[in-house]
Amino acid sequence: MSDIPQTSLGALIDRYDIFFVDQFGVLRDDEGAYPGAVEALQRLKAAGKTVVILSNSGRSGDYNADRFAGLGFRRDSFDRFVTSGDTAYAVLSREMALPAGSQCLTISSGGDRNLAERLGLASTDDAAEADLVIISGSEAETIPMEVYADRLRPGAERKIPAICTNPDIHKLAGGTVAPGAGSIAQLYEQLGGSVRWFGKPYGDIYTLALRLTGEPAANTVVCIGDSIDHDIFGARQAGLASVLVETGILANLSPSERASLMTADRRPTYLMPGFR
Repeated sequence: MSDIPQTSLGALIDRYDIFFVDQFGVLRDDEGAYPGAVEALQRLKAAGKTVVILSNSGRSGDYNADRFAGLGFRRDSFDRFVTSGDTAYAVLSREMALPAGSQCLTISSGGDRNLAERLGLASTDDAAEADLVIISGSEAETIPMEVYADRLRPGAERKIPAICTNPDIHKLAGGTVAPGAGSIAQLYEQLGGSVRWFGKPYGDIYTLALRLTGEPAANTVVCIGDSIDHDIFGARQAGLASVLVETGILANLSPSERASLMTADRRPTYLMPGFR
């Protein structure tokens, strides 16, 4: 990674106008804000920058923004909170036409059924009765993947379509890394089901974020994240600059191990030790 330049928050402020900043692994973990992250966001806004928190969360941006404020992040330190859940709703509310009374099985954390409710779908806990599966979160730190497989298998065998609103393959949980919702969606595909994916690295979330920020020139936008496969690959496909921070899911890897994950389309524009 020696050929990828190191950068700093000050250098990024001098170069870019719009910041798409990942949530988990950049600003916070599952316990709270990273040291210096609250102040870093405030510095961006003080410099007149547009700040969008761009998150692979299956829940709405409004829900996330409220939780974010509860962790000490000021609401005026970011302009928008755009999630993969918001993106899925924006697309599916236009495209999806399930009959009234259609039933949806939601795989989530904390009992979240937000997307199904926004789409007007009835909820079921039985994949054998479902007309749609939504995979928006994971509790794989406590629920074995075999349990998820048993629960999802009847839907996959019936070829019930699934929507994944959180493509993260891994998640931070109690100081460790556990399978994320993306791993459960991959499991559904392995069982024979089909999955439509929303969130980073898929293009719909960048299209929405760019539209909400006034369709800026690509060279004025920078994306900051901790995931090579989601934040960096997604930014690259969207034609945007990217910064890989060394916190989050890659924190315990050596520089050489991180470098081994970077293929030609997964190389960040810059490296930064942390967002602070």
